[in-house]
Order: sequence, then structure tokens, then C-alpha cells
Amino acid sequence: MAANLKTYYEELGRAFHSKPCNVTKCVALLPKLKLGLIEAGLLLPQGDVNLGDLVVARDILEIGAFASIRNRDVPSFDRYFSQLQTFYTDYSESLPPSKREYPIRGLNLIRLLTQNRIAEFHTTLECLDADVIAENPFIKHPVNLERWLMEGSYSKVWNAREEAPAEEYKFFVDSLMGTIRNEIASCEEAAYDSLPLKEAATLLFFTNKSELLTFAQKRGWQVDLTENTITFKRKGEEKMEIPKQRLIAASLAYARELEQIV
Repeated sequence: MAANLKTYYEELGRAFHSKPCNVTKCVALLPKLKLGLIEAGLLLPQGDVNLGDLVVARDILEIGAFASIRNRDVPSFDRYFSQLQTFYTDYSESLPPSKREYPIRGLNLIRLLTQNRIAEFHTTLECLDADVIAENPFIKHPVNLERWLMEGSYSKVWNAREEAPAEEYKFFVDSLMGTIRNEIASCEEAAYDSLPLKEAATLLFFTNKSELLTFAQKRGWQVDLTENTITFKRKGEEKMEIPKQRLIAASLAYARELEQIV
């Protein structure tokens, strides 16, 4: 391994394991390390490669995957996960197991859920051993999330945030909750004219009023802080008036034309 690659790798380790993690420094170092891996033929290894160097390369890419989530950069996580597949599959029997493999695999499964790629979620899951799916906490977590989503058990999804097996999982659970809140909000708009603030907050899993008010503003809801109520904007009804008028006008015109023909 080149001396500069080793130096950058040591710096990356210190930045990643520092308390708190120095995400900014990790993100700055990773492109240099990936360039070094490319030059050394370790980013996409083929054939007979030094196993020690492969372990280092895998470690760099795994740190990159975690740093991407901590930096809220999902496309970057996707790239690191894709690059790690060679190490997790082609060299699985040659390299010692990585303690980060299943946390990263689990993060990828939750990512698929947040992007509503359910078919790919199940295809990816089928590649894992049944024992791993049943017993590994990093895999069980996204499996449970998918089941609860299908059941509509949104309160269990919300509670799962605090039960996440790794801090990075909370980022994707929060993303899921954003999608769930919008679905619930659409149902509220269709079912109610208005709701008390407290009830709306409970239904939408908000723990404080300011979060609810911000969400309400984005949805275009009318908030009455004096009465502590939210009034939902009935956009659907407003839009229906125009088609009705046009339909009546068109029918009258058609009737006149028929009279002229007769």
C-alpha cells in the first residue's frame, strides 16, 4: 500500500472514531482515499490481491457509507454500498467477516423502503440467509418496518426510531415518517373540515406545536391559535366548481345545436 494512502487512511480512522465523529473531515478525505484505491487496483479488485490491502479498502468504503448517511447524502451511500458488494460477495470466503457488513446491509434495506422500492427490497432480502433475517438485529429492524408499513401500523414505525440498532438508522426512519405524515395529512384533509391542534399533532406524530405549525404552513392549512384549531383547505371542492360550470355550458350549447338540426 502506498505511503500517502496509508497516511490518509489513518487520518480517516481518527476523524471517524473521534467523539463526536468529524464528518466534515471524513467527507474531505474520502475522495483522496478512493483515488488512491483506484491507483492501487483496490476499488474494484480482481484476481489475486493482498488480503490485508483488501481489508483496508473495505474498511475505507464502509466508513464512507456511514459518513454519507451522517452527512445526509443518500446518493453517496448508494455508491459506497455498490462498491462494497465485491468485498461482501466475491471475497466473502477470503476476508475475515466485517462487523459493519450487516449494519450497512440493513441501512440499504431501509433506503429501499424510503424510496418505495418494495420489490427490490424483497429481492435483496432473498439473497440473505434465513437465520440472518430472523436473528440479526440490523436486518430484523427493516424487515419489521416493512411489515408495519404494509399493515398501516404507523405508531410502531414511529416507536422504531428509538429502537434503531444504529444511530444512522434514525435518518431513514425520519424519512419514512415524512412520507407517512403526508399520507395521513391527505386523509385528514379528505375526512375533516378542521381539527383541534392537539388531535392533529397526535395523529401526525408531532411532539411539539412548532413542528406541527411548520408542517401546516407547508400544506397550506389555516391555523387559528386563539381557537387552537386547524382548518383544512378543500382544494378538491374548489376545483370541482369549474368543470361543473363548463359541463352545463357545453350541454346547453349541444342542446341548441340539436334544436337547430330538428
